[in-house]
Amino acid sequence: MVRIRVLVVDDHRIFAESLAAALAAEPDVDVSAAGSGPAALRCLDRAAAEGRRFDVLLVDADLGAALHGPRPAAVVPDAGPGQDGGPVDGISLVAGVRSALPDVRTVVLAEKDDPRRAALALQAGASGWVAKDCSLSRLLTVIRGVLRDETHLPPALLTAVLRELTAARKHRTESERLVESLTPREREVLRCMVAGLGRKAVAERLFLSPHTVRTHMQNVLGKLGVHSTLAAVALARRAGVGPADLEAAS
Repeated sequence: MVRIRVLVVDDHRIFAESLAAALAAEPDVDVSAAGSGPAALRCLDRAAAEGRRFDVLLVDADLGAALHGPRPAAVVPDAGPGQDGGPVDGISLVAGVRSALPDVRTVVLAEKDDPRRAALALQAGASGWVAKDCSLSRLLTVIRGVLRDETHLPPALLTAVLRELTAARKHRTESERLVESLTPREREVLRCMVAGLGRKAVAERLFLSPHTVRTHMQNVLGKLGVHSTLAAVALARRAGVGPADLEAAS
């Protein structure tokens, strides 16, 4: 019998342990539970070191909120398991796992339907969005479905999520158009900004004077139509611009 290895990630211990126990009663399911993002990453690392891997992660959409309070989900595609400062909230955990372990399927468990956050979860790499009060049989259907590369959403959410994804794609297209308006040198400067480098560090990396870098940065902000480095970096991320490779320069 092919067994499905599932990791439940939820910082509400009673819920996590109860769900794990219910899933473990299935003859073809092996299940573990983790109470936080860092704990989940340790489980993933340990499984990899032992030559095993999880097939499906069930991730709480509000992971971390009980300790840190509500906050908007921040998708961090380049934060993978085992990296310092890695994912903490649920949707960022999905993004990190998707980046580092693309064969692992993730399903987000949510207290309530939220089209915007469901769209963010799908963009981050989730294969499903399921209500926490769904039946066990429904959850098992989703688990087995995502392993067949299916995507699962509640029917009531489908239209709104598609609308969110369409709007996000339009936003990304506009961001890409703005980035394409930059000169090659300005794009280099933008990638350095995405990497978190200040003006002096950019000057040293690109062998330019700080004054010249300042001019390039002002041009970048002007062409992108933003007023701060943070806003420029956010737009660059939406357009798919990655950070400069700092290791290659060292």
